[in-house]
Amino acid sequence: MAAFPRDIDAQNLSFSTSPTASFPSQASSHPGSALANRTIPLANTKHLKPFATEDIKVLLLENVNQTGREILTQQGYQVEFLKSSLPEDELIEKIRDVHVIGIRSKTKLTARVLKEARNLIVVGCFCIGTNQVDLQYAAEHGIAVFNSPFSNSRSVAELVIGEIIALARQLGDRSNEMHNGTWNKVSNKCWEIRGKTLGIIGYGHIGAQLSVLAEAMGMSVLYYDVVNLMALGTACQVPKLETLLSKSDFITCHVPELPETQNMIGKLQFEQMKNGSYLINASRGSVVDIPALIEAMRSGKVAGAALDVYPNEPAGNGDYFNADLNTWGTDIRNLKNIILTPHIGGSTEEAQRAIGVEVAEALVRYVNMGTTLGAVNLPEVALRSLTMDEPNHARVIYIHRNIPGVLRKVNEILGDHNVDKQMTDSRGDVAYLMADISSVDNATIKDLYERLESLSSRIMTRVLY
Repeated sequence: MAAFPRDIDAQNLSFSTSPTASFPSQASSHPGSALANRTIPLANTKHLKPFATEDIKVLLLENVNQTGREILTQQGYQVEFLKSSLPEDELIEKIRDVHVIGIRSKTKLTARVLKEARNLIVVGCFCIGTNQVDLQYAAEHGIAVFNSPFSNSRSVAELVIGEIIALARQLGDRSNEMHNGTWNKVSNKCWEIRGKTLGIIGYGHIGAQLSVLAEAMGMSVLYYDVVNLMALGTACQVPKLETLLSKSDFITCHVPELPETQNMIGKLQFEQMKNGSYLINASRGSVVDIPALIEAMRSGKVAGAALDVYPNEPAGNGDYFNADLNTWGTDIRNLKNIILTPHIGGSTEEAQRAIGVEVAEALVRYVNMGTTLGAVNLPEVALRSLTMDEPNHARVIYIHRNIPGVLRKVNEILGDHNVDKQMTDSRGDVAYLMADISSVDNATIKDLYERLESLSSRIMTRVLY
């Protein structure tokens, strides 16, 4: 992929002298929020541009929050915004000419899609997960992928706490009965959560926050994770999943979608749970065997459940949650004391604003400066920003296959110039090199670019100026 757009002659490039500016935050609308007054320090920073600003095309899908849209738009990028995801064929047509794409959880960036994205340099996942992107293919073709691993942790943890209470008190059933005109004041099998045991599967950012909230409400906390993690409060890590299942009154899942977590909670695991226990899944739809859950609830083994994620989810809002989407759709809707929500664990105003800021800022840093800090599929490399006092400098980025002899050949090319600073790192089969070169002109930039592009190890060359 070329660092220069097709309609720009490298011979006629001019240096960027974009004025300094601050990125927006949500301080104006929510001054008390955690991200209020947050900006990227840009005083005297030289804004590097890989293309003419107006030629950077951004495609945002799935109703990315306005905070993210504003940050990208204020950079002068051409931003196209859609509220929904797109079927694969339509997505291929849309993605062909864009340099940046922003998605959430429903858009699938498969190898087939990415193969057609001839100008794409970076993907922003405005969510926690990145399993919807073929990360390996993206890395092998020099496409960086960023996400927001922390910003909606509190929102998900609070939803789970609410669902624990709602299930313990059968609030969903009582509410539905009242909506149908039925008064049914009962206490049978309705419980306080104080004194009960919560089992957390996956003690990451969400699980740890949930642990603290649960203890504050008087619950005991057990957790299971594949790595040893320090407990918060008086929570206790157990060595085996079956131990957690047999000792917990409420069980909640917070694990990524991996081959190891496919149907992690199935028929055997339901048999190991306490009679009358409760299950909550706010992680990934593939983690729980739903037909097995339906059977466990019908038998009374499981007294209640809350699901926020499903094996197959609609691409947009509408009357799509039915047996055509998932064969068990009708059966699960007819169960008692089950809470079904449409993947809204992180869907709060606070979380979406925070995600919008975090991911959009990462995209801007990558496009304008080549910084990969926070990338999930490339080595993390950063150099200090160039300043306005360094006008005749260029930043060379060379993404290449991690094979012997590459650095020698690259440094032979760079060695003809004054390299102010340089950093390189590798991740698996892909390596990422950044170097700042002083005293360059348009002819030098063109020469560097063409010589690096000619190397057999090349994945992608970018020159920021």
